[in-house]
Amino acid sequence: MGEERASNVGPSGVEIAYERFGDPQAPPVLLIQGIAAQLIHWHEDFCALLAARGLQVIRFDNRDNGRSTHLDDAPVPDLPAVQAGDLSTVSYTLSDLAADTVGLLDALGLDSAHLVGLSLGGYIAQTVAIEHPARIRSLIPISSTTGDPAVGQPKPETLKALFGGPPAETRDEVIEQRVNAARVVGSPVFAFDEADVRARATRAYDRGHDPLGIARGAVASVASGDRTDLLRSIDAPTLVIHGDADPMCDVSGGKAIAAAVPGAELVIIEGMGHGLPRELWPELTERIGAFVQRANG
Repeated sequence: MGEERASNVGPSGVEIAYERFGDPQAPPVLLIQGIAAQLIHWHEDFCALLAARGLQVIRFDNRDNGRSTHLDDAPVPDLPAVQAGDLSTVSYTLSDLAADTVGLLDALGLDSAHLVGLSLGGYIAQTVAIEHPARIRSLIPISSTTGDPAVGQPKPETLKALFGGPPAETRDEVIEQRVNAARVVGSPVFAFDEADVRARATRAYDRGHDPLGIARGAVASVASGDRTDLLRSIDAPTLVIHGDADPMCDVSGGKAIAAAVPGAELVIIEGMGHGLPRELWPELTERIGAFVQRANG
């Protein structure tokens, strides 16, 4: 199916762009992306592999990303102030993003779904499991963490490489910055597909480049705090996947999720960074597909 839009989604009444793959009668799997990422960053071939395992796959743009609603009139987010406890520039939290996700399920006529969240998408998926437990069939956070600042932190050299230079302003500069960022946080032992990363960065820019929207997503995460104690209430089947070479979200974050959620399974993938290299798609989709089918009963 092609890209579609759902209107008046969730309590905030946002518009959400989404796309579906596979049999609409198959178990639904919602793919949730992270900061600065759009639905196209769930590669079509990855989605097709999941669909081939008997799943209905739904990828979508979070608010402030791609072709979903952008909060252009919101306050300019001040990350240092938020980190210091001043939440006056926070436009929304993970709870709001989780409510958007549940609202999309409503719009699609789905009572519940399996949630796969990458990075910040994993935070959103965890929040759905905590705040809307009846709407989640299983939880699969990838390259994610708990919100506890003692775990899942980026390497200092990664932050320097990502944010140490001048801000990108032109279209070409933004695209080049995205390519370099993908290289910095990627998987060191797997091939870096620069042509595909560049093409996807170009599409993402043209679909809805919004640096303030990206910043609003970042402050939403910080403002939402530590979920560790709340994770202990989750009773959905949970599979945590993390790379041992993740420079953006240390593997301690994934381990902390698995330790907090009762009965969670933990898979640590050697050499995987903060992303999903093509060479790992067969293994990842096989693990996700098998887990979802077991959880779906």
